Amino acid sequence: MATIKISEDINLQRRRLFGTVATNIAAAQLILSGSAHAQPSKAKPAHLPNIKPGTNTSFGPLKQIDAGLLNIGYAEAGPADGPAVILLHGWPYDIHSYVDVAPLLVAAGYRAIVPYLRGYGTTRFLSNETVRSGQPSAVAVDIIALMDALKIEKATLAGFDWGARTANIIAALWPERCKAMVSVSGYLIGSQESGKMPLPPRAELQWWYQFYFATERGRAGYDKYRHDFAKLIWQLASPKWEFDDATFDRSAASFANADHVAIVVHNYRWRLGLAEGEARYGDLDKRLAEGPGITVPTITLEGDANGAPHPDPNSYARKFSGKYAHRTIEGGIGHNLPQEAPHAFAEAVIEVDRY
Repeated sequence: MATIKISEDINLQRRRLFGTVATNIAAAQLILSGSAHAQPSKAKPAHLPNIKPGTNTSFGPLKQIDAGLLNIGYAEAGPADGPAVILLHGWPYDIHSYVDVAPLLVAAGYRAIVPYLRGYGTTRFLSNETVRSGQPSAVAVDIIALMDALKIEKATLAGFDWGARTANIIAALWPERCKAMVSVSGYLIGSQESGKMPLPPRAELQWWYQFYFATERGRAGYDKYRHDFAKLIWQLASPKWEFDDATFDRSAASFANADHVAIVVHNYRWRLGLAEGEARYGDLDKRLAEGPGITVPTITLEGDANGAPHPDPNSYARKFSGKYAHRTIEGGIGHNLPQEAPHAFAEAVIEVDRY
């Protein structure tokens, strides 16, 4: 199906979001849309405190909206006319990766939107007939559809893991929808062909779960042990992050989504060329296979203790032709950078928005 068909598919209260951020921004409650008066194109100057990660533990009542193929569950905080920031989580994480980032952005005048990706939390497919695809291009189309449904023409996109890849794809293919971007681990656009290329043994070892998911035993194992499996990934990907059971369990609840296993397994099988993608995304996948450059202003971040597979920053800097900067966040910061270092992440969003 042609890209124009994708575009056709795409174009198809007031409650508080509580959280104590720090004493010096105690007044910065998460106020849901429509209750404040920030200018639509300009956030307030911000002096963000170094809050302790884990200060906030929950969002307020979530919202639901039909968008494209999905009914998407999402948290929303901040002034309805504030500059929009869409915060995208990865696997195996969820919207709680941003539970401390969102109030910092709201305090600076932003409208923060944190959606559950397909297969997570309260996000559901509108039709039982829709293929439960984990194609990266499909996930990106979901977010464009969400922006259309929320009538957001342009937003700053920020993410890590699957979320960073999704932001990369939107910035590359729909730069007119992306004002600026924060991307943990840099440029993550890949293709099935590149996924077939063998890596040195030590590098392959880091992708052990990808090979596990390639088997039916792996699918069954992930389905049966998804809680323990995800917790192991958290520990390996962030070896110095001493998260407690309550922190993990808040995110793990989102993996109970009926489509979660199918989408995760399809994503990793697709990457290895072991599963077909949907034809409707074929043209997008061809464009992504060319490794398109990104022109929007970008800050890339990396934790100094990221235990997950990730590229060296020098290998992707040339992919960003707009205003660009890279930051390495120190202090034993692992893969889930926004939850482990919320101040640094929020600061990067505000900085890149002003480029």
